[in-house]
Amino acid sequence: MRFDIVAHKKWWFTLSSVLVIFSIVSMFVNGFNFGIDYTGGTILDLQFKQPVTVEQVRNVVDSSKLNLSNSVIQLSGVTDQDASQDVMIRMRNLTSEESKEISDDLSNQLGGAEVKRTESVGAVIGSEVTKNAIINLAVAFIALAAYITFRFEYKIAISAIVSILHDLIMVLGVFSFFHLEIDATFLAAILTVVGYSMNEAVVIFDRVRENTRTHRRTDTYEKLAHDSIAQSIHRSIYTLTTVLFACGALHFFGGDSTKNFSLVMLIGFISGAYSSICVDTSLWVVWKNHSKNSRRGPKAEKEIEEDTDAETATEQA
Repeated sequence: MRFDIVAHKKWWFTLSSVLVIFSIVSMFVNGFNFGIDYTGGTILDLQFKQPVTVEQVRNVVDSSKLNLSNSVIQLSGVTDQDASQDVMIRMRNLTSEESKEISDDLSNQLGGAEVKRTESVGAVIGSEVTKNAIINLAVAFIALAAYITFRFEYKIAISAIVSILHDLIMVLGVFSFFHLEIDATFLAAILTVVGYSMNEAVVIFDRVRENTRTHRRTDTYEKLAHDSIAQSIHRSIYTLTTVLFACGALHFFGGDSTKNFSLVMLIGFISGAYSSICVDTSLWVVWKNHSKNSRRGPKAEKEIEEDTDAETATEQA
């Protein structure tokens, strides 16, 4: 590989720093758009006089003046998979007047409908489940750090954890800036991104560990990291391309209920490949060089450089 990724580590650190700062600012300023799975809402159960599709119902709901674009629409009862007379809609909390308004709109535009049930419900996930999800995520981070520390070293473990945090902040920043809905599938997609990002880091650092045994002792950490990336980058690109095809098809051709789920994975997978290749290894190289210089001191470092230059000159002669 001609392009030396590690040699341009200042570029990657600058780019990532800007994106992370921008994402954090967006999260504090714009906040998040939590879906009704977290905030609760109103359930409207309707029976139409003729079968209707989810798309037909969504067109009416989205065109309403009540700002119901984040509603969850499900077909129920006897259905041919594409259409049904029975439809259940989960929306944000509505007043009785707003519920009547949207049910009248649906009835008038879709050939008549009877309201079978209208009720307000609490959050499906709620604060307790959200708290447990955060705790489980923290436990997963600790377990991953312990595993990588045992298999490699603690510097690699911390570098990998930093890159995963980088990917999570990227996803949260995009959802905050564009005010995209965070629903029940968001947590599942986040955990998938964590697993993918960790896998990419393990693949590259496993190559680093193997090359440590075969490279010359005089090789720099930059050369070791560069060679390891060159040997594993094709595999990373093939893996990324494959998952992007799958997630892209799900996002652009799947239903509305899977768009945010697939978008989380699209952003996370791209960020995960970038951070594992560019940020993760560069951070490890900087840390290793700093530790070596601190341990040996300037004088010893100068002697090592002179010995290395002499060895190189001898080899060339």
